Amino acid sequence: MVHPAAEAPSDTATLDAVFAALSDPTRRAVLETLGERSLSVTELAEPHGMSLTGFMKHLRVLEGAGLIARTKEGRVVRCALSPQPMQEAAAWLSRYERFWTDRLDALARFLYHQEETEWQTLPTQEPRRSAPRSPSAGTTASRPTRSGARGPTRKR
Repeated sequence: MVHPAAEAPSDTATLDAVFAALSDPTRRAVLETLGERSLSVTELAEPHGMSLTGFMKHLRVLEGAGLIARTKEGRVVRCALSPQPMQEAAAWLSRYERFWTDRLDALARFLYHQEETEWQTLPTQEPRRSAPRSPSAGTTASRPTRSGARGPTRKR
């Protein structure tokens, strides 16, 4: 198995850009929206409650990571999802999933073997018995509590 850290430099730069773009909740929301259909920049910005200039910074990050494509139709700029970089990131993550699955399977086998070994080497013991109960069925009454003198009353 190739170690997950063995990446080509260009792959690393692409993955860095994708994961940086995905690190922001606004950008993830934009990608989720674009997964349904392409929209104009104005339509995309509307639900986020920020200036168009601030929103454009998010779009530039997404476009720089290759996650969206922009097209211009007259004066309207439309955005569409480009899923390829996310597929590459998912493939990279799946290698780590295999790596950890292999490690966890090995740990499970080790623990199972340890349990089997311990079970076979334990001496047979008689079950512990609890202390005998009192033959009396009665209960001990609790002591009555004494209250102090009556407090002052309010005059009307």
